[in-house]
Formats: sequence, C-alpha cells, structure tokens
Amino acid sequence: MTTSQQNIPTTQKVIAVLWPSFLTAGIATILFFTTFDPQLLMALGGFEQVSRLGGYTIGFFLFWLLTASTCVLTCYFQRPCQNPNE
Repeated sequence: MTTSQQNIPTTQKVIAVLWPSFLTAGIATILFFTTFDPQLLMALGGFEQVSRLGGYTIGFFLFWLLTASTCVLTCYFQRPCQNPNE
C-alpha cells in the first residue's frame, strides 16, 4: 500500500463504502418498487406472510448488499498491482 492509503483510518474506509452504497440502494429501492408491488413479488415467491413494508425493507437491504459489494470490489481493484519482479 502507498503511504497515503496507510494513513486513512479504517472507519473512514468503511464509511466510504457504506455511505454511497446506502444512497444508491435507496434510489434503487424507489425505482424498483414504483414498478413492482412487494406483496405480489412475495406471494409469487411463496412468502405470503410478509407485509408490504417488510417487502420494502427486504428489498432495500438486498439492494444495499448488492451496491456495497460493488463498492468493495471497486476499492479492491483500485489498489496497484504488485510487480512480480520485486
């Protein structure tokens, strides 16, 4: 790691991943559920006991997980490659 990456606190690194993914998950949830009814999706999936609010919540956390994983991968692939000759 470079010196500038070593000086960044871990908390700041975690927030740099979770905050943009949280905002993106919120937008994705709004866009997705304006088109699809969560109760209908749950009934089609065999989870008829889940309320509409429960469907929104599950959907948001799934979108957050997806977007957080893409942010983590972006951070991972930003690191410079090691030279095999060193």
